[in-house]
Formats: sequence, C-alpha cells, structure tokens
Amino acid sequence: MFRIFVLILCFGITGSSSAQIRLANPSFEGDPQDATTPTGWMPCMVGSTPDILPGAWGVYTPASDGETFLGMITREDGSWENIGQRLKQPLKALECYSFQIDLARSSTYSDYNMPLKLRIWAGETLCSLDQLLGETGFIKHTDWQTYTFNFLTKKKYNYIILEAHYATGVLFSYKGNILLDACSTINPCIRADKL
Repeated sequence: MFRIFVLILCFGITGSSSAQIRLANPSFEGDPQDATTPTGWMPCMVGSTPDILPGAWGVYTPASDGETFLGMITREDGSWENIGQRLKQPLKALECYSFQIDLARSSTYSDYNMPLKLRIWAGETLCSLDQLLGETGFIKHTDWQTYTFNFLTKKKYNYIILEAHYATGVLFSYKGNILLDACSTINPCIRADKL
C-alpha cells in the first residue's frame, strides 16, 4: 500500500511539473543597454525598443532577480512598447493558469517617469493580441513587488506578450515607464467550476 502511495505521489509531482510552461530568459538577462530586446524575446510593435537595465536612461535600480531587468515606456505620441515570445508548450484551450512577475517603476527614467500598467496577452501567432489574460492598475511603487495573474484561456495559444500601457481612463498620452523582472513559470491552476 505504501508503494502505491509513493508511486501516485511521484506521478503527481512529475505530472504537475511537466504541465509547467517555462519562459525563455524569464529575468530578461543580457548586457545592459538601451533599445535592446533581451535574448528569447521579440519586439512586437514598430518602435518598440525596450531597454535592458540597469544603467541606461538614468535607471540604477538593482534587479529583483539575476543581474538585469527590462524597462518599457510609453510616449507622448501615443506609442507604447511590448515584447513577446513563443511558448515552449502552448497554453491549452479552456484551462486555468497562474503566472507571476515582479514589477516596479523608476522615478529617474530620463523624463519617462509617470506610472503605467502592464497588460499580458496570449496570441495564436507572434505578437497577435488575441486574448487579454490580465492587467495591473498603475504601478506607482519604485520597489519591486510580485504580481500574480490567474487566467482562463479561450483557445490554444502559442505566444505570450507583455505590454506597457497607459492607465485605463486616461485621455491623453504621456511619458511613462514600467520595470519587469523575475517571470515565473506558467503553472496550471484549479478552475473554480471543477471544485
């Protein structure tokens, strides 16, 4: 009986870890420089030129995880930045997932200092914004804080996109920034309707 319990336990642990989706370069490691997308990620908009920080644009915040992190901005002309990557395993249709990321804002980002929100999208193709998985409110704090997103997919998706954006309800474009670090694996979660 004890052997059966151990086998079930081991299978459960193996099964749950294989269902995790690991991102490539989840902490945005690379050589600090402006207008550079970290390895494993792709810019998703014309003019999307994220920065590998610290060091560029007057941002010297220590990384939350590893050596570097990502900075994205919005501009007064109404443009904003986003990046995406192909997932190693697709998000399955009608499944519940959980994802965490550390976020902050810099007060010294070369005049791009207003707070923004982060939007997380799923896409069927690279950079297609097919389903909004979650979004934050204003990220006003300058210290790193961990945000958790739980979402239910509508379809099968192969890509994830992280997007800096103006706050909801703001009627004008402005110069803002958001800092990102320490993406977790995308983990399956239990749907409330299956409890």
